[in-house]
Amino acid sequence: MRVLHLISQKPDYTGSGKYVQEMIRQGRNRGHEPFLIAGVCADFAVPEDLVQPGRLRVIRFDGHDLGFPVMGMSDVMPYESTVCSSLTRLQIIEYKTVFFRVIGAAVVDFAPDVIHSNHLWMATAVAREVAPHLPLVTTCHGSCLRQHRLCLELGDSLKESLRGIDRVIALFEQQKADIVELLGIDPGRVDVISGGFNELCFYAEEDEPDSDVVQLLYAGKLDSSKGVPWLLRSLNRIEAPWNLHLVGAGSGPERDLCLELAASHGDRVTVHGVLSHEKLGGLMRRCDIFVLPSFFEGLPLVLLEAMACGCRIVTTDLSGARGLFAEPHPHMVRMVELPRLETVDRPYTADEPVLEARLAKALEMSISDVMNGVRPDEEYIRRITEPFTWEKIFLRIEAAYNRAVQER
Repeated sequence: MRVLHLISQKPDYTGSGKYVQEMIRQGRNRGHEPFLIAGVCADFAVPEDLVQPGRLRVIRFDGHDLGFPVMGMSDVMPYESTVCSSLTRLQIIEYKTVFFRVIGAAVVDFAPDVIHSNHLWMATAVAREVAPHLPLVTTCHGSCLRQHRLCLELGDSLKESLRGIDRVIALFEQQKADIVELLGIDPGRVDVISGGFNELCFYAEEDEPDSDVVQLLYAGKLDSSKGVPWLLRSLNRIEAPWNLHLVGAGSGPERDLCLELAASHGDRVTVHGVLSHEKLGGLMRRCDIFVLPSFFEGLPLVLLEAMACGCRIVTTDLSGARGLFAEPHPHMVRMVELPRLETVDRPYTADEPVLEARLAKALEMSISDVMNGVRPDEEYIRRITEPFTWEKIFLRIEAAYNRAVQER
């Protein structure tokens, strides 16, 4: 099958970019021929091994194909970006015009059997308008639903096109319900298929702990919506010995706040920046506890990656996390109750100390398990992670492709 992959932002190591890379690689393993269209920053280079020469079209922002920074699906991205809610009418027209032209040319040149787009947002709506005759499968990563809530006028203008998608992939059941409610898409055309993890990068080893200090790890964007400032403040409440590793990047005042709070802990916090899958897996195997204090996520696959490496999990009580860890465990997974949220990804200021206290308590319990020699439950790790290898997930994606083609 010839599959045209579409992503409106760069296909890198994070989030939907990581997802697209895996879709292409797993598809090739199954005999599919990929073509990629990606919106990228001016200086971004698509990995050379991802697609064959001639099977790639990039739309460069930053004054090249488009005159403004790449549009982020989240309002805070780990690089300079344009916030969706700040787009002018002229920028929206410019964006749609360029994507229409590039997608249309690719459809003619490549003649795909199916289009697989990412995000229920502008690029997908354009793809439906450009090629109404082709089967279209779209994966919702969650951040697009947030934009529908924040940018009502723009979101409403896209709904008619989005309702024409042949198959929508939701990452978990609550997300499916949100898609149906927000966009009015027929629930019979929404498949629930989670993302996965790369078992070649993320796996456990039998090494014994080599330190009396408990190693904590966070990986993701450095901003407030991910809860990083509250995590760093909560550590002031913990007397047991710990070190924290921060992996990821951010931008603007949000990043600066995170780095300032990290620096206040001295050498107990190490800031690593962005790491490749291989290096992140190696770091996870050296850590005891992975913590995700986020207020909003789609499906946090990083939790699977960390657990596959043997980490205990401390995470806020997110819908996606509950979907992954439907089978509870008294020592491997601790869910932290979210405070009241003023917006979809920000708590009320008055409740910030409440979250700090809840995070600190959960971390203290997990740190105590480590210090008392409670070993990771290998059987539980296997049961939770085994269904989520990319190879198994892609078989379900492939079935969605086939349904989209057959229903035509």
